[in-house]
Amino acid sequence: MALEINSAVDRDGFIIADALLDELHITKREFAHAIGLSHSAIIRKDRLHAVSTQQRLRQTMEILKRIEPWAGSISGAWSWYRTYPIAPLGDLTAEELVSHGRADDVRAYLSHIAEGGYA
Repeated sequence: MALEINSAVDRDGFIIADALLDELHITKREFAHAIGLSHSAIIRKDRLHAVSTQQRLRQTMEILKRIEPWAGSISGAWSWYRTYPIAPLGDLTAEELVSHGRADDVRAYLSHIAEGGYA
């Protein structure tokens, strides 16, 4: 079953990671580390609503949603995100790239693949 992005957005339009974390069976601390944020950025409301935190959350959710059809599930997408070395991006994983502010590179790579380009 696919994770609905809408289930991860509150009524004010802020992404809340709880639905995704429940689906992946991971802690907020693990998730924060995997997307390059501090634990407090995920648990403190003022930090969670910060533009930079919301941007990182949106980037990660977008990447996972783009990978999910190929991976077969959101859990499979998370596994890919954390472990698959992307050769054209220096054999770094999406996790490493996103953590270092290179989510746009991952998204460009995924767009290239979706358009029929080589991996």
